[in-house]
Amino acid sequence: MAPLTSFLRAALAFAPARPPWRDLDPIREELFGVERLEEHARSLAVAQTVLPRRSAGRPLAGRLADNRTALLRAYRAAVDAIGGGRAMTPAAEWLVDNFHLVEKQIDAIRADLPPGYYRQLPKLATAPFAGYPRVFGMAWAFVAHTDSRFDSEALVRFALAYQDVQPLTIGELWALSITLRIVLVENLRRLASEITVGGAERRKADAVADRLLGIDDEAAEPVATVVKSLEGRPLSPAFAVQLAHRLRDRDPKVTPALDWLEGRLAAQGATADEAVREVHRRQGAANVSVRNAITGLRMISEVDWKKIFERISIVDSILAEGGGFREMDFRTRTLYRAAIEDLARGSGREELDVARSARAATSRAAAAAPESERARRGDVGYALVGGGRREFETSIGYRPPARNRLARINRAVGVGGYVGAIGLVAACLAAAPLYFLASAGMAWVALAAFAALGAVPAVDGAVALVNRAANFGFAASPLPEMELLGGIPARSRTLVAVPTLLSTLSGVEELIERLEVHHLASPDGALHFALVTDWLDSPTQGADGDAGLVAAAAAGVARLNLRHGPAQGGARFLLLHRRRVWNAGEARWIGWERKRGKLHELNRLLRAAADTTFMDLGADLPAPPSGVRYVVTLDSDTRLPRDAVRRLVGKMAHPLNRPRLDATTRRVVEGHAIIQPRVTPSLPNDRQGSLLQRIFSSVGGIDPYASAVSDVYQDLFGEGSYAGKGIYDVDAFEASL
Repeated sequence: MAPLTSFLRAALAFAPARPPWRDLDPIREELFGVERLEEHARSLAVAQTVLPRRSAGRPLAGRLADNRTALLRAYRAAVDAIGGGRAMTPAAEWLVDNFHLVEKQIDAIRADLPPGYYRQLPKLATAPFAGYPRVFGMAWAFVAHTDSRFDSEALVRFALAYQDVQPLTIGELWALSITLRIVLVENLRRLASEITVGGAERRKADAVADRLLGIDDEAAEPVATVVKSLEGRPLSPAFAVQLAHRLRDRDPKVTPALDWLEGRLAAQGATADEAVREVHRRQGAANVSVRNAITGLRMISEVDWKKIFERISIVDSILAEGGGFREMDFRTRTLYRAAIEDLARGSGREELDVARSARAATSRAAAAAPESERARRGDVGYALVGGGRREFETSIGYRPPARNRLARINRAVGVGGYVGAIGLVAACLAAAPLYFLASAGMAWVALAAFAALGAVPAVDGAVALVNRAANFGFAASPLPEMELLGGIPARSRTLVAVPTLLSTLSGVEELIERLEVHHLASPDGALHFALVTDWLDSPTQGADGDAGLVAAAAAGVARLNLRHGPAQGGARFLLLHRRRVWNAGEARWIGWERKRGKLHELNRLLRAAADTTFMDLGADLPAPPSGVRYVVTLDSDTRLPRDAVRRLVGKMAHPLNRPRLDATTRRVVEGHAIIQPRVTPSLPNDRQGSLLQRIFSSVGGIDPYASAVSDVYQDLFGEGSYAGKGIYDVDAFEASL
């Protein structure tokens, strides 16, 4: 019986019914306070039932386009009235002054509610909104009982009260702002139609009055002749009030017309005074509603909907239990929520059930993990987007869609699959002309020669085709990130190191100035800045001017420390200079291993090694602080974007990104020991850049290609490739070398 019941419910939902647009009265019901709104939300949640399966439902796009046309027509009519010198109601003036905003909002709605997203929204099974999204019925009720006035606090309490009875999906919560705008535009259309009809009725009354009064040297027509054309249809209040206004205190000849008007109104159960009060009431109500609707559209577009969403999201409340979910940045929280949606769709479960199951799974994983892994496995993202995802999918019965299966197969086969795809495509490209040539009778020797000559262009074409397919088939995945709004904490103490050479006094001053600019771009928290310097290569251990260069650099660093004060836990600016050592291969005195050697020795110095080539520059220059967790390396000409260091540290500090090294191979098998970002003035869009650049993903204004120092980068680029711009974990870096 259950399948039959579900079928009948779906059939009834799409049976011919009175659409909500047929009634053209403004969307306005009894005005509720916040407490009454909450009660109404709970009763509404009880009354509304949804279809058991996902359905395309009844589209809203057609009505939205129709509303745009109707509003444009009303706007033009109002502009014509202004041009003709006719009186305007305040509501019409509001519409004329703000029509550009309404058009902009309609365009935004169309962009924010694509068909695929609309299909995923749960649809109502009961009238009057059967077949339309559940959240649309919610928005309609909110607008009706607030007279189109938008109050974010009232909306939050309304949505939370509704979810006391019937939780909403993540997609519905995001769609709430869109559907509110749709309903407000619908109400504006109704109000505009009322304004337009009222204006047309007043113009009709003016035309009748002109005929009775004989305007512009025209002879007045007999009352009986004029009113004859008005018989057979009821008089609207707007018509009656305007006609009475024009005829009062006029020539006694038109008194019969006033008597006729009073008689017609009496026949309709009204009087002239009642008509006046009704018209004034409608105009006042329309003015308030139009003002509220237009102001509401503006406020909805300006309010921080992310904060509203997270206040009303029950999934967020579950994910935040016992973890650092609230301390992550918004994009990471969205990444977790997207995983919840995907898992819910693929398993047939409710999103709240998936969220609770993920929280329980990570709690069990953390309890069974060693101490060093508890932070990673205790984060709910471990089951949603991290190493525990596959196991969690199995536990909830998740079935990935076909497109995801192809991507998983590709990741499983790895480089071998990539090379195999190129070989297969190249063989197909070469086989087609060979087949036709063989069919034409070409000798096998000539065919072999042709195949040898065509192999290179076939492979080139195959590489281009496979790369293009890979770019379209695979998107970059953002790295999770902690937000660190209060600055970099002491547990994530970071040193920004600029490996460079001391060559000239003017160059030293430029380095000092750039070091200060780096600080101004990232001023908060446990953050230190250091020049890690060498002298130029020399045929002798010492050279003229060496002492002067170091003294100038030391004076510049001391000046910066005096100007900006200390950081949390030590001096803010440092100078770390190395002496020259003999290099037999080059037969010169140089800084040991040059740039790579700087970083290697810097790492050892940060771990209190006493046998590095760094020089003791005296008591005036402080030593590096203890407990440095991360090092950001910058080229001397790097322009560091504001807060870039905080964001990089936030990525490294996220539990899922913390590196885990295999004790045998000394490779990072989970997380990241190094992130190498692209820090440039202009960033590529989503379709630009190499395949590798898109695999190591872009987040916000920084484009990090994430990898492990001893895993991906050394394999692809060779030793020493990590010695450019990037951030690395000091302990993992040292252990992996």
